[in-house]
Amino acid sequence: MARYMLIMRVSPEAEAGFAESDIDFSEIIEQMGRYNEELIKAGVMLAGEGLAGPEDGFVVDFDSDPPVVTDGPYTEAKELFNGFWIIDVSSKEEAKQWAQKCPLGPGVRLEVRLIGETDQFPQDNPWIQKEIQWRADLAEKAAEQARKAAGR
Repeated sequence: MARYMLIMRVSPEAEAGFAESDIDFSEIIEQMGRYNEELIKAGVMLAGEGLAGPEDGFVVDFDSDPPVVTDGPYTEAKELFNGFWIIDVSSKEEAKQWAQKCPLGPGVRLEVRLIGETDQFPQDNPWIQKEIQWRADLAEKAAEQARKAAGR
């Protein structure tokens, strides 16, 4: 299996078009909900989130020392990163199929990227070993929280 991130990018024109349209936002939520449900039922969805607007974020620019922090919105952005999904699928082809099913419209793109796995790095590196242990610790913590929640 391979994990892929589907990154939703929306152009300013698409945002303006949506704002001017009379599309019911609850219909969009319903379409996304059906898509998410399909991913979940297929057993491929690991995560998916929408993001708040850029006015609530900031950019850290590492072109100087110390890095410069600039509050949003980002006037230089041509497309905004509005949300993402992380899916676990058998192949790049399957990731393409899921991406093509996403209920998005004109002016919106999905950038699909393979997520690197720790086994792709030198296993004798102490930082890779720490990363593997951190992931194991997080999995155990999540399992413990699930056990506690089930016991309520």
